[in-house]
Amino acid sequence: MTLTRTTCPYCGVGCGVLAGPDGTIKGDPDHPANYGRLCSKGSALGETIDLDGRLLHPKVGGQRASWDMALDLVAEKFNAAIAEYGPDSVAFYASGQLLTEDYYVANKLMKGFIGSANIDTNSRLCMASSVAGHKRAFGTDTVPGTYEDLEEADLIVLVGSNLAWCHPVLFQRIAAAKEARPDMRIVNIDPRRTATTDLADVHLQIAPDGDVALFNGLLTYIADHNRIDATYTHHHVNGLADALAAARQSNPADSGLSAQEVAHFNALWAGTEKVVTIYSQGVNQSQCGTDKVNAILNCHLATGRIGNPGMGPFSVTGQPNAMGGREVGGLANMLANHLELGNADHRQAVQDFWESPTICTQPGLKAVDLFKACAAGDIKALWVMSTNPAVSLPDADGVAAAIRNVPFVVTSDIMERTDTSDLAHVCLPATGWGEKDGTVTNSERRISRQRAFLPAPGNARPDWAIISDVAGRMGFGAAFAYDTPADVFAEYVALDAAVSHFPRDLDLSIFADADYANLIPTQWPRNDKRFFADGQFYHPDGKARMIPVTAPALASPRFTLNTGRNRDQWHTMTRTGKSPRLGPHLAEPYLEIHPADAASLKVAPGDLIEVENIYGSAILRALVTSRVAPRQLFAPMHWTRQRTTQGVINSVTLPVTDPFSGQPALKAGAVNASVYRPKWYGFLAAASPLAPQTPYAAIARTQTGWQAELAGRKTSDDWVATARELSGLAGGEAALQSDPATGDVRVAIEVDGKIAALFFAAPTPVVLSRAAAIAAIGTTTAPLQALAGRTPADKPDPGPTVCACFNVGRNTLLVAAAEGARSVAALGEVTCAGTNCGSCKPELAALLEEASVPMAAE
Repeated sequence: MTLTRTTCPYCGVGCGVLAGPDGTIKGDPDHPANYGRLCSKGSALGETIDLDGRLLHPKVGGQRASWDMALDLVAEKFNAAIAEYGPDSVAFYASGQLLTEDYYVANKLMKGFIGSANIDTNSRLCMASSVAGHKRAFGTDTVPGTYEDLEEADLIVLVGSNLAWCHPVLFQRIAAAKEARPDMRIVNIDPRRTATTDLADVHLQIAPDGDVALFNGLLTYIADHNRIDATYTHHHVNGLADALAAARQSNPADSGLSAQEVAHFNALWAGTEKVVTIYSQGVNQSQCGTDKVNAILNCHLATGRIGNPGMGPFSVTGQPNAMGGREVGGLANMLANHLELGNADHRQAVQDFWESPTICTQPGLKAVDLFKACAAGDIKALWVMSTNPAVSLPDADGVAAAIRNVPFVVTSDIMERTDTSDLAHVCLPATGWGEKDGTVTNSERRISRQRAFLPAPGNARPDWAIISDVAGRMGFGAAFAYDTPADVFAEYVALDAAVSHFPRDLDLSIFADADYANLIPTQWPRNDKRFFADGQFYHPDGKARMIPVTAPALASPRFTLNTGRNRDQWHTMTRTGKSPRLGPHLAEPYLEIHPADAASLKVAPGDLIEVENIYGSAILRALVTSRVAPRQLFAPMHWTRQRTTQGVINSVTLPVTDPFSGQPALKAGAVNASVYRPKWYGFLAAASPLAPQTPYAAIARTQTGWQAELAGRKTSDDWVATARELSGLAGGEAALQSDPATGDVRVAIEVDGKIAALFFAAPTPVVLSRAAAIAAIGTTTAPLQALAGRTPADKPDPGPTVCACFNVGRNTLLVAAAEGARSVAALGEVTCAGTNCGSCKPELAALLEEASVPMAAE
């Protein structure tokens, strides 16, 4: 079987993948981003290409419709809104998971033909503060370095980045470099102790939003210890004096670190020439995110440590094509091809090239403001493309209500049901990864092809084609007469050539005569190009600008909520939630809480905690750990209303944004927390999909079907009926076990002689081998044996999953360790854990150091 060279659809690392229609997935050994490595998510892509739950036909008003009917209605409603209320009454909300060709067509339609800049994207939640910081410092949105810099650096500083879980392949590249060069130093700056911390020589457990105080202190230290590159700054940098004066006003103690920690960090950074500062969402997703970015950039500019091998600032993006979206202008404050929306000459050049009837003249609404406008009734028609804002944006309940308030909502997505599609009037079926064809740009400016290796299912169509057909029906057909994505890419490259007289970093000339079908992964403007070592920047005077930034006054709420990703999940689990092997690692929404705080709240192992504020509430499983500092909480972002009844964490995140970038502050919000006291807790394993509506429910795929963690406010009078209702099984034979003394109840339901569902309930968190219950589903195991909730003596319980690639459990690893496998490599030899993607290696190392019993959330 021939495998197709394509690119992973997850994070911004941009890994090459070899994929086959039978689900075969391998890392591409020739792709310069990963050289054959894949993370657990990428390795499981073959489990996510089925058609279960897919939207295969257009739907209008919840009913199947033809493409003509659906597209005619979309064009009619958008045209009517524009005619009556003006172009700013309509909006697109797009996604960093769109391909560059999709993004280009959507941006062209909105800005050049509708005449509004109301197109924003979920990339606003990812890297908008980096864009704003880059433009303030460099004059353009430029990532200076390459991945090779991470292997050539003598010091890597990771700021607000859990690279081990969020960009695992880059993490493994750094780990390999450190193993080869043990003198390489790694500093991890993060309010939490994460899997990334285990690789670091130093962990600085900074206070939330303490970054500006720390890096202002570093700039002051650099100046006071004669580490400023006077030649470089004199010839190539403006603003040093003002930036330094502002930095001297900061107190490094406001970082939350001790004087000794600050002094050691300053000396290490200032004394190491080849230093790379990697930063991600802990920097970006902040009310002062842009200032954080510029505080970091100031230090690199002051020392001239930028643009040479092994040195420079490096923003790692969270989505597969956030960079491509930035390049084509797919954000509300951008134009196209790194041109400025506020520059009249730039606007005229783009309008002339597009031969468009109009061009937007002012920025549109950024993500959070866009949905506030929906709530206010200002948006009359909204098109959401390949994203799920009803759960991914802060104040998610308010956003869902805002979408409900829009008179006409369109979604284009691969799934029939998402939290956002449930609110739409028209749902358009888009092709997904493996079916669509186009390009993406990764975090190091490398453009790679995403190629189709599967047929388009049902009536699904590529996004660029859907958008083009709507444009045609709106009266703009001649400008959107594309036959293939290659046509779109060629126009994008031609636009770049047409505006090449404007000074910009973006240069696509290397792609002018490229063979699109056989395009190999290539960086713009050319492979291995680094920016700014020559001191040439993109402000009008050709110099960089150091920006004066002020450290914010830090708040001290009772609890500060931090949010982020799990190792094996992605965004709202539309794709990763399909994979049975990715679900068990952390199978329900949880809340990390420090032991001292757990004691003060009287939280017991396995308890549920309710977090709340004026925006909403969420119920999460308590995970008591010293990984978080006192008064700080952490929860994952992935669970939607399709997967949980009360675990949507963005119900309690604040719609507060950075004033420059518009990026929401998802890393530090004030919440209250209290123990949630249900009447009963439960666990359900079943062969069929589950949709329980208990006050607490968290659903996940398993190797034998589905599972749900449950809790209820009312004790049942008929547990067999409750089990049937929760499992959706009206038929079959039911067996009941109950213990009146403890209140424990267990129900097995057999259908055709096989276990179809197992339900366990108790007044306290249910303790059993979940792996044993899951394994019994679909087997002819006797009901009473299945209800024992433990594995047979000849089949040891593997315990909670640690290695998703090979489904290796904690208990299996502990046994291997007890029998002499006392290193990560030895565990790999015995169990295979950590030998594929390596994402679990930090957890293997931690497991070797401690053998505590995991709580329910683990």
